[in-house]
Amino acid sequence: MEIKILGTGCAKCKKLEELVREVTQEMGIDAKIEKVTDIKEIAKAGVMMTPGLMIDGEVKLSGKLPSKAEISKIITTAMVK
Repeated sequence: MEIKILGTGCAKCKKLEELVREVTQEMGIDAKIEKVTDIKEIAKAGVMMTPGLMIDGEVKLSGKLPSKAEISKIITTAMVK
């Protein structure tokens, strides 16, 4: 599983990365987690408001900081596909 955190480095973007790392560790998921800070790459992904969360090339969330429960649900749903 490849997870990308899309954001220029604001507090919410950093918090999202922290939460995603916690959730994947707690769930025992071996995921490649990458932080994307290049505004051109973020825009190319279609994210206009950060932070953004992309899993396996598909944007799952943008413009808000989800709770750990929401992140778990997003990751679980992505694993089923």
